[in-house]
Amino acid sequence: MSVMSFKDYFSKQASEYVRYRPLYPEELFKYLSGLVQSHELAWDCGTGNGQVAQGLVKYFSSVYASDASPEQIANALENKHIKYFVAHAESTSLPSSSTDLITVGQAFHWFDFNRFYNEANRVLKAEGVLAIWCYGFFNILDASEELQDSFLVFYDRIKPFWPPERQLVDDRYSTVPFPLVEIETPIFSMSAEWGVNELIGYLRTWSATQRCIASEGEEYILRLFGRISELWEISENSRRTVQWPIYLRVGRKHS
Repeated sequence: MSVMSFKDYFSKQASEYVRYRPLYPEELFKYLSGLVQSHELAWDCGTGNGQVAQGLVKYFSSVYASDASPEQIANALENKHIKYFVAHAESTSLPSSSTDLITVGQAFHWFDFNRFYNEANRVLKAEGVLAIWCYGFFNILDASEELQDSFLVFYDRIKPFWPPERQLVDDRYSTVPFPLVEIETPIFSMSAEWGVNELIGYLRTWSATQRCIASEGEEYILRLFGRISELWEISENSRRTVQWPIYLRVGRKHS
């Protein structure tokens, strides 16, 4: 049997991913759990470091969390109520008609859509729910115009290094196929209180940043980070509120 390949842009920085990725709001998980009648099993697919899985344990008897990257699973946040395993999104060992809720946070754009939907349809219970989401470019509250511009300059410089799938995130997942009975959702966002080192740590987890470093060298990125740090420290506020809009699509399995 051949081994399925996958586009791995995150294993190299898996440990940083754990430290510097923002946390999803509790309201999101409460909302999703309210959409299903049974709360026996949730599957977080493309779990990365397990952030979404951690949010689901309060609402489900069992939470399974998978990722195609062994390094991500090795760095996942431990929890006795979560069963982590390495698997491709398009093919798992989960039993058919076993799952109440499937979640995919900031990972769906890497999947083979048709094959994943076939797998989701197989493992979901009747009336089971699939939720996929991404989050967009961040906003720094109370930042100066110069500081905001420094982030836009950074984004513009690394933009050529994004894989093509990133465009789906820029499109807020509005263009991805979604062959379920779609549900209108509330608006969610997430936020973090960060200093400049945490913000730069987060920027380093981007796949485009890592590809830019590989192409242009560390010094190129450090110059961009230096400008951000300089403008950040001009203000008396060493910590700032960072916000990300969440673009959510939710659907129920066809009965």
